Amino acid sequence: MNKKIKLQDLGKKDYKETWDYQEELFKGIVDIKIQNRKENTLVETPNYFLFVEHPHVYTLGKSGDISNLLLSEKQLQDKGATFYKINRGGDITYHGPGQIVGYPILDLENFFTDIHKYLRFLEEVIILTLAEYNITSTRSEGETGVWLDVGTPFARKICAMGVRASRWVTMHGFALNVNANLGYFDNIIPCGIKGKAVTSLQVELGVESVNEEEVKEKIQKHFQQLFEAEFI
Repeated sequence: MNKKIKLQDLGKKDYKETWDYQEELFKGIVDIKIQNRKENTLVETPNYFLFVEHPHVYTLGKSGDISNLLLSEKQLQDKGATFYKINRGGDITYHGPGQIVGYPILDLENFFTDIHKYLRFLEEVIILTLAEYNITSTRSEGETGVWLDVGTPFARKICAMGVRASRWVTMHGFALNVNANLGYFDNIIPCGIKGKAVTSLQVELGVESVNEEEVKEKIQKHFQQLFEAEFI
């Protein structure tokens, strides 16, 4: 079992380019697994973790409803945003500057074969990271992601999640609002959930800007601890 994870920070990168790159890494792992099964070999599978920041983009998951996008094609162009229907779970979400996006592309057979546990671990990474900023966050029953003040009229989402898994290989991941422009969420019904607000680390802390590199370091630390992994 290979618990080493190749960490790559892609910086600012177009959504489609990043998606294609994810697919390439994902296919590489799946191909090794198919070959291993076919030839009864034990070639080690790699794991990857990508950090990235996207230009303004809306993405709709497999089970999503296009009516949750509240913009026409022209309005998208006017806002400098793009739109993609993609192959992850979940409904619609927004990615953009000031948001930390993490894409773990893991062979879960190197860790544990439980998708439910995998999603809960991703949430826990963010919950532990936010706790370092004295922010209490939690899960919302039946709604993937990380929330604040669940069960109150002030419930708001700070981190969205959506993954794809095949042959125990994962792709896509989480998007944590750090310094994001939350106005872009007004153009969608986030995750298809009406009447729920979104927030960011910057808003919750009441500061001008949060150090994103510091947040990434905390995410890395908690990810390694929970998955008993090592970033390389």
